[in-house]
Amino acid sequence: MKKGIIVLLLAVAFNLQAQKQYILKGDVSKVKEAVTKVYLSYYFNGISTQDSAEVVHGKYELKGTLVEPTLANLRASYKPDTAGKTKRMISYKKDVTPIYLENSIITINSVDSFANATIKGSKAHVEYKKLNEFTKPVSEKIEALSAAYNELYKKKDEAGMKKLDEEYEKLDVEMKAKQKEFVLANLNSSIVMYAFSNFAGYSINADEVEPLFLKLPATVRATVKGKEMADKIDIAKKTSIGKEAMNFTQNDTAGIPVSLSSFRGKYVLVDFWASWCGPCRQENPNVVLAFNKYNPKGFTVLGVSLDQPTGKQRWLDAIHKDNLTWTQVSDLKYWKNEVAVMYGVQAIPQNYLIDPQGKIIGKDLRGEALNSKLAELFK
Repeated sequence: MKKGIIVLLLAVAFNLQAQKQYILKGDVSKVKEAVTKVYLSYYFNGISTQDSAEVVHGKYELKGTLVEPTLANLRASYKPDTAGKTKRMISYKKDVTPIYLENSIITINSVDSFANATIKGSKAHVEYKKLNEFTKPVSEKIEALSAAYNELYKKKDEAGMKKLDEEYEKLDVEMKAKQKEFVLANLNSSIVMYAFSNFAGYSINADEVEPLFLKLPATVRATVKGKEMADKIDIAKKTSIGKEAMNFTQNDTAGIPVSLSSFRGKYVLVDFWASWCGPCRQENPNVVLAFNKYNPKGFTVLGVSLDQPTGKQRWLDAIHKDNLTWTQVSDLKYWKNEVAVMYGVQAIPQNYLIDPQGKIIGKDLRGEALNSKLAELFK
C-alpha cells in the first residue's frame, strides 16, 4: 500500500513538473530516410531560441520552458549516403514540422516523412490546426499564385508578374477577412494573438487594427505578445499618414552623423533596406529611376540599412553595385537598428515619403506606386 502511494506521489510530482515545461517526445522510426538529429527553433519576446536532440533508436526528446504558448519549427537532419553526401536540399513540406508549443508533454509521431506527423498533448497546437483549416481555402490560392509567380520570374515576365501582384493584393484582403473572423469567434483561444498578428501584418494600419485589438479580453492584451502588439499599434499611430515624421540621427558611410531634420525643404523618401535583402535589391533600380528623375525638382532619398555588425563592407559594396548615389546611414545593428525600431519596421523593403514640412505623406511606395506618387507631387 505504502509503495503504491509513493508511486502515485511521484507521478503527480512528475506531472506538476511537466506543466512548468514542455517535453517533446518524438518518434521518427517510420520515416523513410534515416533521421539522425532534430533541430528546434522559435522566437519569443525578441529572443531566438535554438535547441537540438540526437535521434537514438528512432526516438528523440527535447525539453524547455515557455512563458506563453509559442509557434516553433522542428527540422530533421539525415544520415549521409554511402558517398558521404548529405541529403537533398531541405524541403519545408517534407523536412520541417511546425508545432505550437506549450508547457505540457507533447508526443510527435512522424509517419512516412518527418513533416507528416501526428502531434498530441498540446491544446495550443489543436487551435493552430483549427486556424489553418479555417484559412485553408485562401492559403491554397496564395500557394498556387506563388508557384505561378515563380515561373513568371524565371521567364522575366514583368507584365505577368505585375498582373499576379494585383491578384495577390485581392487574396491578401480575403485572408485578412478570414483571420479577423477567426479572432472574433475565438477571443479566448490560446493562439488568438498569433491569429491577430497575422491579421495586423507587418505594416500595421492602426485605424483598422486597433478597434479589433480592443475587443480582445484584457487578459489576452496583458500577455507578452499582447503588450508587444500594443507597442506596435502605438508606433503605427505615430507613423501614420499626416503625422510629423520622428526625427533621428545616424552615421553615414563615413561615420558622419546625419539627421532627418536636415532634409527639411525637400521631399525625402526614408528607405529601409539591407544588402542581404533580395526584395530590397530588386526594388533598388526603381528607387534609382525615381531619384534620377525627380531629384532636380526637390526629391531625395535617405537610405537606412539594416545590415549586420560584420556587414559594413557588404553594405558599401551593395551601395556601389546598385548605384545608390543618395545619403546612406546605419548603425549596423541588423533588426535592432535604432531607427528601424523607432519606426516599427518588421519587414524590408519599407519606406516613408516625407514632405518638405516633415510630415508623412506616403508609406510602402514601391515600383509604379512610388513613381505615380512623385508624378502627382511634381506635375
